[in-house]
Amino acid sequence: MSFTIVEQVPARMNRSELAVPGSRPELFAKAAKSAADVIFLDLEDSVAPDEKAAARKNIIAAIEEVDWGAKTLSLRINGLDTHYMYRDIVDVLEATGDRLDLIMIPKAGTAADIYALDMLVTQIEAAKGRKKRIGFEMIIETALGMKNIDEIAAASPRNESLHFGVADYAASTGARTTGIGGPHPDYGVLTDAAEDGAARDYHWGDMWHYPLSRMVVAARAHGLRPVDGPFGDYSDPDGFRAQARRAAALGCEGKWAIHPSQIALANEVYSPSEAEIAKARRILEAMEKAQKEGQGAVSLDGRLVDIASIRQAQHMVRLAEQLSGD
Repeated sequence: MSFTIVEQVPARMNRSELAVPGSRPELFAKAAKSAADVIFLDLEDSVAPDEKAAARKNIIAAIEEVDWGAKTLSLRINGLDTHYMYRDIVDVLEATGDRLDLIMIPKAGTAADIYALDMLVTQIEAAKGRKKRIGFEMIIETALGMKNIDEIAAASPRNESLHFGVADYAASTGARTTGIGGPHPDYGVLTDAAEDGAARDYHWGDMWHYPLSRMVVAARAHGLRPVDGPFGDYSDPDGFRAQARRAAALGCEGKWAIHPSQIALANEVYSPSEAEIAKARRILEAMEKAQKEGQGAVSLDGRLVDIASIRQAQHMVRLAEQLSGD
């Protein structure tokens, strides 16, 4: 291990994160009763400009009046380049109690963006005597944000998670796609021509592999949770599941749900299976046994178990305990 120890943010279940427009108050109670781990009440992209003020009032009422249970509750504000943002922060935080957990910052571009919001939120918390410190979720969805991702991740002790906003990232980088997440038929490779003249195979690739992987590295390097963003085609559960699995394989802890039908899919992918939990417990039991016997190495089922495997097993067991409420 490096002498530099990475401090981890407070643990939260973040398998599924449901987006709920602030302009649709009839959805608030349904969202509260859903199986989503995190709910973000949205004031940004899903709310039309002439509905921003009304949506803000809806959200203030919802934070105070809806029973959100044990869910993590987040607020997605408008961008720092808009005149809506300061009212999103001031009005909501000054008019509500301590139920709100997080603020989601869209299109985070520089560390200064995070610093500015930290200053504003800190002053409101002090002035209003708020007891719970609000955490920050940052969406990386521009070329500027990806360029400055490490500085953004380290910009505030409020930071808890990084999210990959694939749609705006595609627009920012000029990617030739109009879809929200998922593969692209033009992003692939053609196999070499065969000597027997057989048809050449075309293999699709994952055009979002680099930015998603880069975000995971930045998040983990700063102790934050990496979360994959939206998959736009909510009529394609298999496509959602495939994208979620590849994000989980890269290290993400969860994925957005832009439709209620995607909540169960995200929870399924990001929850460890019984077999995975059982194997993780066996690894930890083998480690404990080896330590008692004074052995420096741990083996299980004829394979050497290294320290990385042990850490993964510990994480798996902690997640299982969170899910069971232990």
